[in-house]
Amino acid sequence: MSPAPHPLRDAYPWTTPNVPVVVSAPMMKITLGRLAISVSSAGGIGFLAGGFDLSQLSDNLAEAAEYAKSTNTPLRNGQLPVGVGFLSWGASLDLALEALRKHPVAAVWFFAPRHLSDLLDWAKSIRQTSNNMTKIWVQIGTVAEAVEVAKTTKPDVLVVQGSDSGGHGLSERASLMTLLPEVLDAFEEEGIEGIPIVASGGIIDGRGAAAALTLGADGVCLGTRFLASNEAAISKGYQDEVLRVTDGGVSTVASTIYDKVRGINDWPQTYVGRGVVNRTFLDAVAGMSEEENIALYKEAMTSGDSAWGPEGRMCTYAGTGIGLVKEVMSAADIVRRVQQEAVKVLRESAVKYNS
Repeated sequence: MSPAPHPLRDAYPWTTPNVPVVVSAPMMKITLGRLAISVSSAGGIGFLAGGFDLSQLSDNLAEAAEYAKSTNTPLRNGQLPVGVGFLSWGASLDLALEALRKHPVAAVWFFAPRHLSDLLDWAKSIRQTSNNMTKIWVQIGTVAEAVEVAKTTKPDVLVVQGSDSGGHGLSERASLMTLLPEVLDAFEEEGIEGIPIVASGGIIDGRGAAAALTLGADGVCLGTRFLASNEAAISKGYQDEVLRVTDGGVSTVASTIYDKVRGINDWPQTYVGRGVVNRTFLDAVAGMSEEENIALYKEAMTSGDSAWGPEGRMCTYAGTGIGLVKEVMSAADIVRRVQQEAVKVLRESAVKYNS
């Protein structure tokens, strides 16, 4: 029996049938070609992080292509079976197009434009350059953003990010529990149809995936969970901190201080970054000047893995689900475990309420 039609699986035919579609989030400098290819090879959809500085994007995509070749991961219609994520507030469209012409990909993911209208030229240019082969994904954090993006950019996929997410997101937004259903209700009221929804923010395992699917998502995106993958380009100190931290609702905080000490000052003012509480944050709250905090951060950068931890200064961007991350696994095993757990949870729930 052939699998039932699915809006994501039909567009990305390498994804595993009859299980949830699992997506790896594009995390700057962490999710590069090896991780993205590994996720897609396992039947998910992997995203390479382009970020805001695209000077290395062509090289990163070339490395992804080499890794795909070495692992016998086939191209799909001449495209790498991965996507590229862009921080729209700072990325160069010209550099993006140059890289994507050399190494076509299946999808691009836009996030955090200064104005939603900025996405129009990006979407138009990439669609023209790829003859509509490269699909457009847009991440949003509010109902109003979702409706505007759907009507203007007309994305092929909408990523709905709730407030439990790690890294950057809108400072004012709801959790997936309410945001996702309200987006779907708004789409129904506005007559918006045909845009698959990927849920993001706080999903770590199959239980979270099952919950998101029950809320109406077509697929799920994980970021924090993939920090503890073998393929993540991440310092041991960072990864050890991800494994150590529990109770993410109180051990992580949404703040701008981590951007300030890292010298990344161009994020739109409506965005904050969620990371693990450490000395950098605590000193800022206690009144330390930004100049001194920056100087101490730069000093910590020379300390190796010991610069992370509760008394460290290096930022551990992660979501509130960090306490559910218990072990380092391969990206492929993470994808398969989430898929299998989600199916198990959904089946057990169906039995429980139909018995």
